[in-house]
Amino acid sequence: MHANGARPRTTAVVLAGGTGQRVGLSIPKQLIKIAGKAVIEHTLALFEESSDIDDIIVLMTPGYVADIEKIVAKAGLTKVTQVIEGGATRNETTERAIAAVGASLAEGESADDRNLLFHDAVRPLLSQRVISDCVAALERYRAVDVAIPSADTIIVTRTHGEDGEFITEVPDRSRLRRGQTPQAFKLSTIRRAYEIAAGDPNFQATDDCSVVLKYLPDVPIHVVPGDEYNMKVTQPVDVFIADKLFQLATTAVPQVADEAAYRERLAGKTVVIFGGSYGIGKDIADLAAGYGAVTYPLGRSTTGTHVENPADIEAALAKAHAETGRIDYVVNTAGVLRIGKLAETDDAVIEEALTVNYLAPVRIARAAHQYLAQTGGQLLLYTSSSYTRGRAEYSLYSSTKAAMVNLTQALADEWAGDGVRVNCVNPERTATPMRTKAFGQEPAGTLLSSEAVARTSLDVLLSGLTGHVIDVRQQDPTADATAAGSFDRALAAALQGGGTA
Repeated sequence: MHANGARPRTTAVVLAGGTGQRVGLSIPKQLIKIAGKAVIEHTLALFEESSDIDDIIVLMTPGYVADIEKIVAKAGLTKVTQVIEGGATRNETTERAIAAVGASLAEGESADDRNLLFHDAVRPLLSQRVISDCVAALERYRAVDVAIPSADTIIVTRTHGEDGEFITEVPDRSRLRRGQTPQAFKLSTIRRAYEIAAGDPNFQATDDCSVVLKYLPDVPIHVVPGDEYNMKVTQPVDVFIADKLFQLATTAVPQVADEAAYRERLAGKTVVIFGGSYGIGKDIADLAAGYGAVTYPLGRSTTGTHVENPADIEAALAKAHAETGRIDYVVNTAGVLRIGKLAETDDAVIEEALTVNYLAPVRIARAAHQYLAQTGGQLLLYTSSSYTRGRAEYSLYSSTKAAMVNLTQALADEWAGDGVRVNCVNPERTATPMRTKAFGQEPAGTLLSSEAVARTSLDVLLSGLTGHVIDVRQQDPTADATAAGSFDRALAAALQGGGTA
């Protein structure tokens, strides 16, 4: 803590100077789209959401500064204060960041008062826990690294001409760590390290902690535990892995402050819910109406709306728009669960499953776009944890639910320019009439309530998220509360194939 009791200002420096050569693209890898957004937008949003971060500076590949400025403006990332060109090397980029932060110090603010967190733009799965731990460590230390144990045996080799490589050493794995970012410093410390390094004609480093280690050897570098999923998107396979991690990992939905905030944000809004006769859809309609929204819960048993019929979809949307003059949110919870071996399934059942679970959401999306584009609204779809791993006798259900995830991400990208957000909720097994019909009564406490899923759905609608798959799971008081724990639980559920109904 600073001597005067005030918390030191903390600046996140997002290093985005790399190119896309190793991932086989002609654009910088930080601009690759994953889960509906550019990688760097995911990364910047992490620091934007952190209460430990006061402002953000981006060091971008030369020639692409304007691209980042557009992303920042469109996403409303208010903490980003500067986007400047990076240097030819990692070291030069860091030096530019140090100079920019030094020039921005407020009157009376010393370099000892400013915390810096240097983070790779292509690490979009950083947890809030790691950010907080780094900032907390700077209360005691002047340099902080983030690292995880190595699961692999590390070998040291030497090349012997045309004979190739040979092992010369196998270090003790228990002492080896894999470095990640952020790397955190007091501004005065990292600036001094680079000033000394400038006098070394052979100066070369791939990260900033190594500069402090070599040129300020008396400064201890504290290590904060990192996370396995805080991966760096560098190779072609990393793009695929990161995309799957975004699908599996629980997304933290920004919570609405209080009941008054719900009423303020929903009053006068129009919400159209297909599949709104019962279960999750009805609960969403009841909740939203209670906060002042005009809701249209639609279903075959209540309003005679059949999602299999494109004319019914278009008529329902046209009616809502004609009566209220707007449509802000379109939600589709309609679905059918048919269990059985595909070889023994007749054409009528196959056609029903594909029409209700796949074609209907596609048609709803197509018909809803014109209305949502007028309001900058959101389309909300639903998937199931079975989408990550098809199971025997669930082929139709699992495959159509996997399609909802891909549809969500594709439309989030396709409609971003229109200001329309698209998200997908992935509830754990939920107590709904559809599930009871398929499985009968199940033990109390083993299923999510439809009200809990509806509440999270409302939070998603009111959030700025797009292109996300949001898991809704029962709270386990004994479970690891970290994001890593959330991912482990999500992965376990996926492997078990616990479908939602």
